[in-house]
Amino acid sequence: MQRVTGIGGIFFKSKDPKALAEWYRVHLGFDLEAWGGTVFRWASADNPGGVGTTVWSPFKADTNYFEPGPAPFMINYRVADLHALLAALRSEGCNVLDKVDESEYGKFGWVIDPDGNKLELWQPPAGR
Repeated sequence: MQRVTGIGGIFFKSKDPKALAEWYRVHLGFDLEAWGGTVFRWASADNPGGVGTTVWSPFKADTNYFEPGPAPFMINYRVADLHALLAALRSEGCNVLDKVDESEYGKFGWVIDPDGNKLELWQPPAGR
C-alpha cells in the first residue's frame, strides 16, 4: 500500500497571521489567497499536468486546530487512500484520531506522532 505521497501543506501559529502573510507576499513573492495563505502548484513525473498543490498557511496563535498536539505547527501529508492508511496505522498501534472529514476538498484524518505532534493526512479529490 502506498502511504504518504507528498506534503499537502504546512500550517503554523502566528501572533498576527495577516501581517506575517503580508511580509511573505512583499519579501518572498507569495501569491496570497483571500483566506490568507498560499497554494503552491506543482508538477511531477506522476503528475505532468501540475494539478497537485502544497498549501502554506499561518493560523491565529490561539487556534485549537492543532490540538491535541502541543506544537505551534502542523504538517499535512498527501496520501493515496486515507481510509486504508488509517486502518493500517491503527493496526500498527499508532494514535489515530477517530474523526475523519470528507468534503469537496478531499478526505482528512489525523494521527499523533510519538512526540505528541498532530499530523494531518489528506487524500485530495481525484485530479488534484
